[in-house]
Amino acid sequence: MSSQDTISLCRDCLAEYAKELQVCTRCGSERVVTHAELGRLSLAHIDCDAFYATIEKRDRPELADKPVIVGGGKRGVVTTACYIARKFGPRSAMPMFKALKLCPQAVVIPPDMAKYKRVSREVHTIFDMATPIVEPLSLDEAFLDLNGTTLLFHRSPAATLAYIQREIERQIRITVSVGLSYNKFLAKMASDMQKPRGFAVIGRAEAVHVLHDLPINRLPGVGPSLADRLKVDGLFTIGDLQRRPEAELSMLYGDTGTFLANLARGIDHRRVSIDREAKSISAETTFDTDIADMAELRRRLWPLCERVSARLKSHALAGRTVSLKLKTARFKLKTRNHKIATPTQLAEVIFRTAETMLLKEAASAPFRLIGVGVDGLTDGDEADAPDLFATGPAPRHAQVERAMDAVRAKFGSKAIRKGRADR
Repeated sequence: MSSQDTISLCRDCLAEYAKELQVCTRCGSERVVTHAELGRLSLAHIDCDAFYATIEKRDRPELADKPVIVGGGKRGVVTTACYIARKFGPRSAMPMFKALKLCPQAVVIPPDMAKYKRVSREVHTIFDMATPIVEPLSLDEAFLDLNGTTLLFHRSPAATLAYIQREIERQIRITVSVGLSYNKFLAKMASDMQKPRGFAVIGRAEAVHVLHDLPINRLPGVGPSLADRLKVDGLFTIGDLQRRPEAELSMLYGDTGTFLANLARGIDHRRVSIDREAKSISAETTFDTDIADMAELRRRLWPLCERVSARLKSHALAGRTVSLKLKTARFKLKTRNHKIATPTQLAEVIFRTAETMLLKEAASAPFRLIGVGVDGLTDGDEADAPDLFATGPAPRHAQVERAMDAVRAKFGSKAIRKGRADR
């Protein structure tokens, strides 16, 4: 591709040039993006930079130059560490005690999810003003498809992304990083390349080269277990995958092998999905002190089941599989799953299923964390269908819980509770 195809974009004044530039000739900014394919790429991933910590620093300016960790106290884990704190080693999901050993001078702030959700809605409002094709991944990241926006805004998709980035900083006073490419996988890879406040581009011409030396676990879906299997077969980097024929990888790993072979070559046919469905709904809590008593663990489990149930009902969903999550005092994570006969959204059904799994794990106690979730989500109309021939407690539980829901809807969530919640 010749240098005549190169496009440069000023991220500050949005000026675009049909040549390579280091400094914007209009405003003098050095924040210029130059790439040969810049005018032809339209799929982006936008990721807020250290989202929770950045919001806390925004709201408390005296913390601007201090290491900040957002997390759940000494017994909890790091939710987010700001970039200053990260220089000392703390990372997301790290036990808080370990993070504080690495960075004892850090300011620890309990998470304020209500505030973060409000800010997330503000960010997504700016996304929606640019394109209707937005796929949220979490509170702080999303895919955007800007194909077709050139005629609307009279600028390239890349310039519209720079505008989004600039408006988030101006209106919300937080920063985001942008990844621009021709598919979702590479856009997400790009958004992580120049954090914070980055704007990175991966085009078709360099995709294979950019991926070549990266470790295999940078591919989506490659967790520790699969990575170990791949290493046994001599696959340590994405380049190792690139050298293997797709047919061979498919024979070794089935559909997963085909998927990985495509990603390694920069191929990803997934579209940005506007109505991205949740895969699971869950809730968990970390205890202040380890708990071994089964009665107390059951008591802690119940409100989590109620929270999951309430979310299922509010979204008109039901689940086919109940999962239990436990973390032992030695930080060993245990997950157990049980598929139920009929999709449910009832707290009682979720609790009884999870309780059975919990009792089987009694020998592993004490625990420092317990969680419950429901996956295999389906339409709520399929939930807890009454059996005309059923007798006994199950139908009564459904009737009681729905009657309680009606009371709560009228008088508030605390208007009525099950006795189990008080024990």
